[in-house]
Amino acid sequence: MVKSEISVWEDCLEFIKNQVGDQPFKTWFEPIKPLALRETTLTIQVPSQFFYEYLEEHYVHVLRQCILHQLGPEGKLEYSVIVDSGSVQNQPYMVTLPNQNQSGNKWDKKANRQPEMVNPFAMPSLDEGSRYSNLNPNYSFDNYIEGDCNRLARSAGIAVAEKPGITSFNPLMIYGGVGLGKTHLVQAIGNTVTAQSEKNFVLYVSSEKFTTQFTDAIKNNSIQSFTNYYLQVDTLIIDDVQFFAGKEKTQEMFFHIFNHLHQNGKQIIMSSDRAPRDLKGLQDRLLSRFKWGLTADLQMPDFETRMAIIMRKMQSDGIYIPDDVVEYLAYSVDTNVRELEGVLISLIAHATLNKTDINLELAKQTLKNIVHDIESEVGIDYIQKTVGEYFQISVDQLKDKTRKKEIVIARQVAMYLCKEYTNHSLKSIGYHFGGRDHSTVIHAVQSVSDMMDIDRKFSESIDELKKKMKMKLV
Repeated sequence: MVKSEISVWEDCLEFIKNQVGDQPFKTWFEPIKPLALRETTLTIQVPSQFFYEYLEEHYVHVLRQCILHQLGPEGKLEYSVIVDSGSVQNQPYMVTLPNQNQSGNKWDKKANRQPEMVNPFAMPSLDEGSRYSNLNPNYSFDNYIEGDCNRLARSAGIAVAEKPGITSFNPLMIYGGVGLGKTHLVQAIGNTVTAQSEKNFVLYVSSEKFTTQFTDAIKNNSIQSFTNYYLQVDTLIIDDVQFFAGKEKTQEMFFHIFNHLHQNGKQIIMSSDRAPRDLKGLQDRLLSRFKWGLTADLQMPDFETRMAIIMRKMQSDGIYIPDDVVEYLAYSVDTNVRELEGVLISLIAHATLNKTDINLELAKQTLKNIVHDIESEVGIDYIQKTVGEYFQISVDQLKDKTRKKEIVIARQVAMYLCKEYTNHSLKSIGYHFGGRDHSTVIHAVQSVSDMMDIDRKFSESIDELKKKMKMKLV
């Protein structure tokens, strides 16, 4: 009588039921479906990777005994693990894994021991030619300026780079707004790990590329190859994981890859534009794993850090910029590092094309063309000019150290309007008024507000100036 996968599995279930008891049998064996019987290899379908791992850990001996009884000493068992259950339109897809103790391992009778178990995820070594890390060699810790805004993230990155997969910072999640250096930092980690050991396979990939690769694997029926490739990575860097939102199948696959790498002591590094708790459209179990290690944020660089970034950039390019220009740029561009670097590139381009030295006047002209949309059409220069004309004093007097009452009031009004109509920080506003500190700006804003409450004529003057600001915006 020719045996079928159904008859073989039914006989196995009879044996298993007598070995494990009713409740474990219902939980762990009734959901299993026999899929195929090829010679002496039985393939069974299990609902998930967790299900597969649990069977291998707790019931491998029972399974081995029933396969031996049903298919003989050459009998083998394969699992077809459901990675995604599919839908009406899409068929489910699965990954086939051999049983850890049925992968051709023979009992070593002479040594009276069983050989080392074969890990179903242990793939052949990657061809050296296929190891494309996708790392940019220009990203390093040396040119990543440290400041209060990024100190924790940078320190954690160095610790991970020195001992990938060994520290408690696994996974390492770096998050922050656009242009704050997330990609630079995670790639600096990857470059450092690669430099320490060429055998360590480091892979940097954006979440969008990962999704595209996975989609192509589904179309080409090459999911197993896709999975095998990622399971061999020693340090996996995933950039912008927020783009996994809403992509259920991609999340499912990344979940399994994440689990395997983490369980095998491999390092996982991720970046995102927001903290894990604020990520929407991601599975809860995935988010919980993002929080296993260390989460570090990158904030907007402060004035001192921006100055250091400018000076380092100029030093690396072999270009000299006067100190007053460095300070002006650092005060004026307080959005992000990418914007600051863009301003520097434009400033150098203007100086080169016009064959002129870089000076404060050129920096101001350059910023008018670039920072125009960032801060608004009402800039500090325009406010100073308008307020000066209204009070019949010069812009230089607004910036001067004089304490004459009429000039102090005009200066305070100008500061008040700068706070109202621009996105400049208090430090930046103070700098544009003769290098005054932020506390002076705070005092000016409060003084103007108080005077508006008690002096109707003064309040009307402010309203008139505000109309000029609004006319500029139209």
